[in-house]
Amino acid sequence: MTAATATAPTTGRGYRYVVAILLAVVYTFNFMDRQIISTLTEPIRKDLGFSDTQMGMLGGLAFALFYTTFGIPVAWLCDRFQRVRIMAAACSIWSLFTAGCGLAGSFAQLAFCRVMVGVGEAGGSPPSYSLISDYFPPKERGTGLALYSLGVPAGTMLGVALGARVAAEHGWRMAFFAVGLPGVVLALLMLLVVREPKRGGLDPVSDGASHAAAPPATEVIKAFFANRTLLCVAISSGLSAFAGYAMLNWNVPLLMRVKGMTLKEVSAYYAIVVGVTGIIGTFASGWLADKLGHVDRRWYARIPAIAFTLSLPALAGLIWAPTWQIALMFMAVPALLNNMYLAPALAVVQNAVPPAQRTMAGAILLFVLNLIGLGGGPVFLGKVSDAAKPHFGDHSLLIGYAALAPVIVIVIVAHLITAGSIARERRPASAT
Repeated sequence: MTAATATAPTTGRGYRYVVAILLAVVYTFNFMDRQIISTLTEPIRKDLGFSDTQMGMLGGLAFALFYTTFGIPVAWLCDRFQRVRIMAAACSIWSLFTAGCGLAGSFAQLAFCRVMVGVGEAGGSPPSYSLISDYFPPKERGTGLALYSLGVPAGTMLGVALGARVAAEHGWRMAFFAVGLPGVVLALLMLLVVREPKRGGLDPVSDGASHAAAPPATEVIKAFFANRTLLCVAISSGLSAFAGYAMLNWNVPLLMRVKGMTLKEVSAYYAIVVGVTGIIGTFASGWLADKLGHVDRRWYARIPAIAFTLSLPALAGLIWAPTWQIALMFMAVPALLNNMYLAPALAVVQNAVPPAQRTMAGAILLFVLNLIGLGGGPVFLGKVSDAAKPHFGDHSLLIGYAALAPVIVIVIVAHLITAGSIARERRPASAT
């Protein structure tokens, strides 16, 4: 069924929020399946004898390469065919292969399952961005995308809480089954609840091209990277994700290996901290982007610049902390702030391109963001830790965290450059 037969969004505010919340739930499972391996790093590493570099590759590079690569062709399909059906199929794939990780007995087998999780998850976020943009008008799009983006902290929280608890009581293999298999049921629910909206039905038609058919993928890619603001947004988001994913993938090993936390304590305390702070930070960033961006569109980039600036002292405190309780207090600050780039960046991209190009534009953003961030961040920290291990032993992870400080400084500068570019654009991604 092609996009031409899609219906317009249902009238009334209620249904749009039902859709956004259900897509956020799907994203929660998406992110839970993606990040569960970071929670299980220590038991997997000890059971199968992997190095920190190998665990960094499983948590980042093995997933990110295929997640980003397949995102582009999946987005091309979603700009031409029913997004909901493609998402349901993708949800089934990533869920089944997450469960399959529990059967792996070697690095190659676990890497293959992680690759297939990445292939499946390539069909998750880009069509979701496009669907939400067709249910929320431009002036409310930041809020809608922030609501969807709550899947990141919610998925992290549930993945840690459920994964750590199940692993502590039944082993790490059973944890993969527990978080993976429910996604198949969720895929069926999505088909029953979410209706395919008309593309661009809530956007002004004065653009001329805003409701045109989707152009060739190469044309969209060329236009994206030719746009100075979109390029700046993609690079600054990728650098933000580099720092964010590095910490997210290694927080649990740091707390357990260096600060003395147990898996049950991780499930009880870290899960709550990372979930609550992440939810507040993610939604607040979208809400602030809608409110402040209407006054001065540079706030789309200023918000994450300020957030990362505030996270630097907390990183120093986290490294210094002598106990896991104090470490967790400092860890709450970057957990609150490190996701505050995502919703503003999504709003910039979704508002800057015509409706028929939104899925592809979202996929391009994710391509850059995850290739730099998820592909590089966890591996970078793992390699630094392995290099420092002969001198620092288990405390080598602290050297990896310290190495993130100059990266965060670069992130701040990148967002300030993006703010300047947004100010100079004639048709930036403003909420008007």
